[in-house]
Amino acid sequence: MAIKTENNKTSVFANGLIWFGAAVSIAEILTGTLLAPLGFAKGLTAVLLGHLIGCALLFFAGLIGGRTGKSAMETVRLSFGKKGALLFSSLNVLQLVGWTAVMIVSAAYACDSVLRIGGSWVWCAVIAALIILWVFIGITNLGRLNTAAMAALFALTVVLSTVVFRGAGADASASSAASALSAATGGGLSFGAAVELSAAMPLSWLPLISDYTRAAKKPVAATTASALVYFFVSSWMYVIGLGAAIFTGESDVTAILLKAGLPAVAMVIVIFSTVTTTFLDVYSAGVSSVSISKRLRERPAAIAVCLVGAFLAAFTPITQFENFLYLIGSVFAPMIAIQIVDYFILRKDSAAKELPILNLALWAAGFAIYRLFLLVDTPVGNTLPVMLITGLLCLLANRCVELYYAAAKRSNFRINK
Repeated sequence: MAIKTENNKTSVFANGLIWFGAAVSIAEILTGTLLAPLGFAKGLTAVLLGHLIGCALLFFAGLIGGRTGKSAMETVRLSFGKKGALLFSSLNVLQLVGWTAVMIVSAAYACDSVLRIGGSWVWCAVIAALIILWVFIGITNLGRLNTAAMAALFALTVVLSTVVFRGAGADASASSAASALSAATGGGLSFGAAVELSAAMPLSWLPLISDYTRAAKKPVAATTASALVYFFVSSWMYVIGLGAAIFTGESDVTAILLKAGLPAVAMVIVIFSTVTTTFLDVYSAGVSSVSISKRLRERPAAIAVCLVGAFLAAFTPITQFENFLYLIGSVFAPMIAIQIVDYFILRKDSAAKELPILNLALWAAGFAIYRLFLLVDTPVGNTLPVMLITGLLCLLANRCVELYYAAAKRSNFRINK
């Protein structure tokens, strides 16, 4: 599954397909349904603003990997050293195990509601087997199979959009559905919280994107294509969920398709979108595992993560993931803020160091600031202000260190003189 050799370089088109598959996701549609209390116009604005913030960060994270040829967790070493990278690699593998379980269980419940064959655990096993098949094929060998899968998903998602928005003309029923949904959820979702939920999904890919852009033939073009494709398609998924909740009164996408008499479409969208998205999770978990220990191998580690995720999906109650999204944001948003400042502004490389204490302290401060901002309602969510504050702290702290060493050098020069 390694993708570093020159002959295995990936094209701009291939990178776009990868991120199309990542964005077509039941989890993204379900997250979109949470924004329904805002109404369609405000909900759509929150979706676009949140994705603009998240995908801008996704672009910079991917560009670091594309230019350096390093995996996501190898780029972390540039700012956090060997032991710091080990910490974030471990956290990344844990969050990817969690995402694998969330994706598999969401798809399994949906499939079981269409075809009741042996319970949801059977579908967990089927979906896990398909993900493992994708792992064996490998990211650079998917070729026509991935193109065909993406074409089918695109066509079926158009069908899904048509089914959902066919009810948009029924203003009275749409208004009634939105009112009922708002009452059911307490109507307490603020615009800023909706922006943060929209930014959280692209943020969850920050510690993964360089695993794919590192092998791009044209790093800048491939990273741009990846971020743009994810922006548009993920926003589309959110809007489907938003529209489904408002115009049909349903937050269960499978139920919507069943009502429309499209069970086959429901099954194909659920299964293949889950496989193409979760494959990226388990693949990156394998790459991150190698950063933890050179004794590990990418493909076996990826398969192990898939199996653990499937086990958790089948036998543990994993259904709510909003808090999980916020936790991911609080860990990885400050991390990438420091990486962006280090790589693009300060031009620092701490890869040879064991543990740069300053950057780790800055990350801890950013983590705490993010958690505090969850208690504050801002019009642009939490990620943007936290990133700006963390980045500014990074610049100021490094400037203070430079001034300290410059003063110490001058002082030492006078003493020797």
